[in-house]
Amino acid sequence: MEDENAPGNPGAHYNSGRSIIIRHNVRPDMKDRYETWLRQIIVTAAEFPGHQGVHIVRPPPGHNTFEAAVRFSGEKEAEAWLESDIRKELVSEIATALETNEHIEIRSGIDFWFSPPESKAKQPTRWKQWLITTAVIWPLTMIVPAIYQPVFDRVPLLATWGVRHGIVAATIVVLVVYLIMPRLVRAVSGWLFR
Repeated sequence: MEDENAPGNPGAHYNSGRSIIIRHNVRPDMKDRYETWLRQIIVTAAEFPGHQGVHIVRPPPGHNTFEAAVRFSGEKEAEAWLESDIRKELVSEIATALETNEHIEIRSGIDFWFSPPESKAKQPTRWKQWLITTAVIWPLTMIVPAIYQPVFDRVPLLATWGVRHGIVAATIVVLVVYLIMPRLVRAVSGWLFR
């Protein structure tokens, strides 16, 4: 079996992280209890090594399916959280508030950005994913360095080759993952998932 994270594999960078997509169908009379539990499990997950954040999609009025995308730096870290005793204990505490058993998927790379709430739908074509990602990152590669330029001018150590690039790259990734991409994908979902 080919190691998708092996050096030299063109998909290694794309596949390096893992997102655990968890769906819960919550009983309508238990939504408040579930929200309290959700805050608790989010805090607990954040304490695990490799945790990189969580994105919650709450159901629209009249629906009961909550979806959480819990991001980890790699497969081992994601599995450690999924198989942990504390997670199993927390899930058992909320089981009576759920209409069905939880549904779990593990996705590599950035696929979770392009997953609609009910992920049985097909993934968008790669060219659409490429186009959306390029449309977001391209302007950021021009704007973010310009914003940092006064800082680089005042602190020459930060302007050092490599250091400067790391600061710019980290800023762009944070903006893309946590701020821009989740909102943009929702906004263009009609076209993206067609």
